[in-house]
Amino acid sequence: MKIEMKNISRAFGAIQALKDVDFSVQGGEVCALIGENGAGKSTLMNILGGVLPADQGEILIDGEKVEFNSPAESLNSGIAFIHQELNLINDLPIYENMFIGRELKNKRGFLDLEKMESKTREVFEKMQVKLDPKTMVRDLDTSYKQIVEISRAIMMDASIIIMDEPTTSLTDQEIERVFSMMETLKKHDVGIVFISHKLSEVMEFCDRYTVLRNGETVAEGLVEEVTVDQLAYSMVGHEVRTESLQRETEFGEEVLRVENLTFENNFKDISFSAHKGEILGVTGLLGDGRRELFEAIFGSGQIESGEIYLKGEKIRVRNTTDALQKGIGYLPRDRKENGIIKDMNIFENASIVTWPIFDNWGVIDLERQEKEFEQQVKDLQIKMDQKNDPINSLSGGNQQKIVLAKWLIASPELFILDNPTQGVDVGAKEDIYDIILELAAEDIAVIILSSEAKEIIRICDRSLVMYHGIIQGELKGDSMTEHEIMRLATGAQTNSRQEGS
Repeated sequence: MKIEMKNISRAFGAIQALKDVDFSVQGGEVCALIGENGAGKSTLMNILGGVLPADQGEILIDGEKVEFNSPAESLNSGIAFIHQELNLINDLPIYENMFIGRELKNKRGFLDLEKMESKTREVFEKMQVKLDPKTMVRDLDTSYKQIVEISRAIMMDASIIIMDEPTTSLTDQEIERVFSMMETLKKHDVGIVFISHKLSEVMEFCDRYTVLRNGETVAEGLVEEVTVDQLAYSMVGHEVRTESLQRETEFGEEVLRVENLTFENNFKDISFSAHKGEILGVTGLLGDGRRELFEAIFGSGQIESGEIYLKGEKIRVRNTTDALQKGIGYLPRDRKENGIIKDMNIFENASIVTWPIFDNWGVIDLERQEKEFEQQVKDLQIKMDQKNDPINSLSGGNQQKIVLAKWLIASPELFILDNPTQGVDVGAKEDIYDIILELAAEDIAVIILSSEAKEIIRICDRSLVMYHGIIQGELKGDSMTEHEIMRLATGAQTNSRQEGS
């Protein structure tokens, strides 16, 4: 199958989201659709997926003009759209999720569970997926949920699959799992539209690319004929910084010190410290225990033994509210699952953390709350219309800034950020780096948890590398390289190991 979109335009009121955009994809290839948040990628794919109508332009399938008035019509034509928010029901097994809305029934009108399970096994075997169809979806990690969505698309005879940011919430190992599945799709002559901000993945996996900026096509061609820097330039319209952001500076007094923290098999005998004005990185591979460790420090996880000291005083963090009152902030890894509340508007999302702070005998000081919010919108350069608009009306980068804002309003002395640039474009990533540098300049102790070695190297003053629940080594200066981080993350020792500084 070959799909061509020609001269597609779409406006929302006075905002021109798309202007005369051309795009194509065919079976057996992966075409990257890239651009900054708000460039028009989702609008273009929503038109292809039958979610939105175009104001003008046409869609051709194998040379014949088609019109989609609903997602069902697009799907019936062989186009499947896998959105960032996966449409699976956690409390059902895989095989029932595979047939949601298309359930198979027996002659008596009852669900034919056995046949649905059998059909699911057939698809898994075809796509070389090693999953038990009876497994409950809630027991799957995010990568396998992605694979179930892809398998469901194949079961619906999809010839073209649109994948919107499929690796945003995945670890490196999970990404490899999804990419392996996508390679299998290519071999079955399925075409893939790959929407991503991760240019390294575009370079590694995609055959062609199309770049949108401000609703227009600004570049397209073969991936093998372009560089990462050229793609980044096309996306933002100017050179993107690549230099190290590490600073030559003396750090202030100790803010956080932990000694011998242990909890079952998640982390053991963890000791380290963080200081005012320091940006401390913590990295490793899947299962290294860093998420569990810092959730425990923030009061949302458990500690079996060990001590936590805040500004030299031994503390016990009972829960997340207690952590906030003690001056600890935590930006979670998965923005859509844990960072925002979809049913709340922009202002409510930005202020929810500070309700206890602005509580005046059971009444929220709304005037003060709004003043703080407006200041953060200005400082973080958040692009938004009205504060009462839905949080989902914002781009991914601006949603992440709102999540940052809600914690900054609380004025933490220690700020833990888990994958702070996850799912944002190159321009928004640089904005967030600037925010982190400004926080450090204001003597806040910043701890960044990240699976991206390049990010750790670029912005952190030093880094701790974890392996199977322990701190395998500490790196700083010239020793903080991708090679050395990977060595430690896979269990090697360092000659100059320093635990707790």
